[in-house]
Amino acid sequence: MSNPETTYTAEPNSHAATTTAIIDAPKAAVYRAYTEADLLVRWWGPRELTSKVEQFEPVTGGAWRVVHVDPSGAEYGFRGVYHEVSPDRIVNTFEFDGTPGHVCLETVTFEDVDGKTRVTSQSVFQSVEDRDGMAQSGMEEFAPVGMAQLQEVASSL
Repeated sequence: MSNPETTYTAEPNSHAATTTAIIDAPKAAVYRAYTEADLLVRWWGPRELTSKVEQFEPVTGGAWRVVHVDPSGAEYGFRGVYHEVSPDRIVNTFEFDGTPGHVCLETVTFEDVDGKTRVTSQSVFQSVEDRDGMAQSGMEEFAPVGMAQLQEVASSL
């Protein structure tokens, strides 16, 4: 199975960044990969890091917290709140512990495309600077890797 074609878009002077990919797996499987903790940790984040789920309530009004641990034991925490969770769309906040107060709003949509799933993830930041900072931290480079890892997990279900 080849890696999904993934596009990352961050228009100049925009607060938003969008990643789109066609995942070679059914929509229900992709949704499960986003909403089941044991599946999420298999694809969310770089492979060289271990993920620990400290809180995971993928329901409207629920909260989440995931910590990545690098090989030296350093921890990088991420957290947020779910505003909407449905098989078609997940809306949540995203905040990195290393930059408290810099919260973005993420909207992920799942669309059936001939047995595959178009995943569109839009992250809207509080400022262009925040968006650019996230892009410079590796978001753009990781997008195709993350989507390939998502496809690997979802297609195994």
